[in-house]
Amino acid sequence: MRALLLGLTAAALTAVGPAAAAVRVVAATTDVAALAAVIGGDLVAVETIVPPAVDPEAFEPRPSDLDKVRHADLLLRVGLGYDYWLDKLIAQVGDKRLMRGGEAYVDASAGIALLEIRGQTVVNEGGHAHGVANPHYWLDPENANVISASIAGALARLAPREADRIIANRERLRAELDARMRQWSATLAPYAGAKLVAYHNSWPYFARRFRLDIVDFVEPKPGVSPSPAHLARLIAAGRAARVRAVLHEPYEPEDTSRLLAQKLNVPFVLLATSVGSVSGTADYFALLDHNVATLAKALSTATQ
Repeated sequence: MRALLLGLTAAALTAVGPAAAAVRVVAATTDVAALAAVIGGDLVAVETIVPPAVDPEAFEPRPSDLDKVRHADLLLRVGLGYDYWLDKLIAQVGDKRLMRGGEAYVDASAGIALLEIRGQTVVNEGGHAHGVANPHYWLDPENANVISASIAGALARLAPREADRIIANRERLRAELDARMRQWSATLAPYAGAKLVAYHNSWPYFARRFRLDIVDFVEPKPGVSPSPAHLARLIAAGRAARVRAVLHEPYEPEDTSRLLAQKLNVPFVLLATSVGSVSGTADYFALLDHNVATLAKALSTATQ
């Protein structure tokens, strides 16, 4: 099973040519691309717009990305403002299939139990898009069941003769998720309630699933660098709260997070926010394997 899933997911990160499969899938990020590759198998050719280890919230599309969208049979997005820049590409293409409500459009956030709902339109501030709700929902592996259902439904509509194969691929994905969820939960169970600081607000879904407590952020606001006064407040508050680790995203500057971890005498922990964003996270399961194992190792050695 592991070898099969790794082979299928490789297509999500390496832009397979359209002649190799019946349905050309274009995904905003590597995460939804990886799940689409598993569900579609050899029925799909998957391309990703945002490269691994690039911040999608601050991404600026290239001319080649417009061409990708124009030739998509199925367009997958994260939604919730995370890939707000995709709206402009869709409008430029002008294909109703690829617009909201179209047969070739999938917003993977549909059906997710959202956190931090703001009830406002998406705005861009400090290089990041905000509004609607926290968009990092794929980092809760249970949400992959919801995402995969949306993708499978869209693929089955586009390739109805292959619906049975698509459904079977999704069921194998669900079975693997269930088995790994038990392992991940057991690994992090000893650290339930551990207090953490994160650089960016990427982890509420992950923290809720594994009963962790993100108490503060290095960024005073998403996309805004911390001031010396903010860092001083974090150090004092972190000591009082007995924070046990500082979490960091691979595409953010590390200096402040490392300094904070040093001052608090806790581990600096680099976690993967997306498939392919750090070494050894080439598929969705590897992403969660890395984050769970890395955090558990750090917390096992952290000062109690």
